[in-house]
Amino acid sequence: MTSADAANDAARILALRAEIEEHNRRYYVLDDPAISDSEYDGLFRALQELEARHPQLVTPDSPTQRVGSAPLPEFASVVHKTPMLSLSNAFSDAEVAAFDRRVREALGMPMEIPVEYAVEPKFDGLAIGLSYVDGRLQTGATRGDGFSGEDVTENLKTVPVIPINLKGEGWPARLEVRGEVLMRRRDFLALNRRQTERGEKTFANPRNAAAGSLRQLDSRITATRALSFFAYGAIFDSGGDSSSLPATHSALLDRLESWGFPVTRHRRAVSGLDGVLGYYREMGELRAGLPFDIDGVVYKVDALAAQERLGFVSRAPRFALAHKFPAEEAETLVTGIDIQVGRTGALTPVARLQPVFVGGATVTNATLHNEDEVRRKDVHIGDTVIVRRAGDVIPEVVRVLPEKRPEDARGFVMPSCCPVCGSAVVKGEDEAVTRCGGGLFCPAQRKQALWHFASRRALDIEGMGGKIADQLVDSGLVHTPADLYHLRPEQLAALERMGERSAANLLASIEKSKETTLARFIYALGIRNVGEATARDCARHFGRLERILAASEAELMQVPDIGPIVARSLLDFAAEAHNREVVDALRAAGVHWPEHEPAPRMAAAEEEAGLPLAGKTFVLTGTLPTLSREEAKELILARGGKISGSVSKKTDYVVAGAEAGSKLEKAQALGVALIDEEGLRELLNTCRAQSPPFMAGSARHGVTGAEGAPHCVEESPTFRLG
Repeated sequence: MTSADAANDAARILALRAEIEEHNRRYYVLDDPAISDSEYDGLFRALQELEARHPQLVTPDSPTQRVGSAPLPEFASVVHKTPMLSLSNAFSDAEVAAFDRRVREALGMPMEIPVEYAVEPKFDGLAIGLSYVDGRLQTGATRGDGFSGEDVTENLKTVPVIPINLKGEGWPARLEVRGEVLMRRRDFLALNRRQTERGEKTFANPRNAAAGSLRQLDSRITATRALSFFAYGAIFDSGGDSSSLPATHSALLDRLESWGFPVTRHRRAVSGLDGVLGYYREMGELRAGLPFDIDGVVYKVDALAAQERLGFVSRAPRFALAHKFPAEEAETLVTGIDIQVGRTGALTPVARLQPVFVGGATVTNATLHNEDEVRRKDVHIGDTVIVRRAGDVIPEVVRVLPEKRPEDARGFVMPSCCPVCGSAVVKGEDEAVTRCGGGLFCPAQRKQALWHFASRRALDIEGMGGKIADQLVDSGLVHTPADLYHLRPEQLAALERMGERSAANLLASIEKSKETTLARFIYALGIRNVGEATARDCARHFGRLERILAASEAELMQVPDIGPIVARSLLDFAAEAHNREVVDALRAAGVHWPEHEPAPRMAAAEEEAGLPLAGKTFVLTGTLPTLSREEAKELILARGGKISGSVSKKTDYVVAGAEAGSKLEKAQALGVALIDEEGLRELLNTCRAQSPPFMAGSARHGVTGAEGAPHCVEESPTFRLG
């Protein structure tokens, strides 16, 4: 090859990369593709061929290199140098007007001069932070708990529109850009079609699909998922020199765009209350036609100097507000009410619905929580009901339209026998939940118990999902968790969609799970009312499993935060001969852990003394607006709090969400403090530093994702913008 040919190829490589990047921008950011998929594939193949011919010209930022790399054993943790905080929410025009008034009063602005706001959509995706050093991407992390997240750098490098190297000029030596990873609706539908064709699990909505795709240990899988990204904030380390910083949030976003970051084209600057409310109504009309999901809009005081003056309250910036859209509702028919049997035997009535599209997904069923809830809402089979996706995620029956009830509508009757195993059902005096008495004899409980045993927080058997657990139980291969340790390769390989390699990987994971901790083992047994915190406390207090199983009620209640209900659950488990047999079989199969003498009570207290919620016991009940039960539990545990499954006089707080049941009533009867999600967030934040730094924006829209707990942070010389 002549030098002229080589020079031509080098020029062609650069041109193809630029062309492909532009097509990626048009496809993922503008939703306005200029060429067909086959034409795009042709350009990509041409670039691959040229780079194969000239390997010395291959660079890490080439589109051909964004195909992922070998799987990681696990995600490392990344501590956010600047915590990713949350925004205050508004749900009405009056709340927005109150926000505008507070801003005006704090800035000392007269009524006749409107506040200038930067406005933008509130994306329904996954908040991330991208760290750049000298213009090159170093790390990318999820929001996590707000203080630390998971290192998903390799996965983020596969997202076509995230720049590996910054464009243009003028960027600081160190820069953190925050934004949202999301999946467009058409890519979500295409992904679910592929998942269905392969017989694999489908995703509930684009947000879940984006989150699941970004958290793949194998970045090659992430590369196939067509993820998108929008930036909406930045943190500059300018060495204390603010002269080069933009003056407004709008200018900041323009600058990020010039450096190669996708920024929503639906952003703008508006004046005053009328401007923000007009934008809210406009985006509400556009919402259904957008290529991606949004759940509201965000308002930020545009002037960064004004943002600095306004500062923060304990949980959020004073200069920004998220104005949420109302949950989407739709009308449909209840075609039946079925019973689901959970891991602990709880019988949950589920409304089967005539399929209806609401909140970006087709809803076919909605939980009715318990028998009391069915009675309260007066739901009959045949009723016309209003359904909404609470938080745009969880389907629920809002209300019945009694005027549309047909004459042949049938009321709901809780069965007296378990619909799965035929065992008698029982209902405690102080409980709203009806339960199957069949225990591990019940196949439904057996499947759920097996899945729980293998879950990440228990024995952590990777690859043991719900479908595999179902097959193992249905095929008769597994009756108790101990049977897992006697499975043979050919038995697993014969399961649907398993194969020899998958079977070998699962067996290796099962073998690895034999080495665990006493706390994990106790939790894995699925004892009713015994969560992670209780299992950990029991392990610390008794040191040995035999001591726990032989303990009396009085001895069990010496464990911090164990009351009579939890003690009775432990005693009932230990008294059941079948449970003892399962424990013995697990130990005989090789499941083991370090045993030790009980830690002194004082040592445990000293260990947790520095944590803000040390000594406080929480009970969670109902459905929270934005936090899942697990997320709320993690936030409490991380700050030293305890989680209990039942309410007693020892309970400090009951965190109550929608459809809270008997636990709420018992808390009211005992005078236990009641808080909602907002109250929980405030409580989690009270012990943090009281002076957050200047940070213009949020991580879900400048400071953090709405699902995270709020925090105050120490002062820092770093400039925080966006």
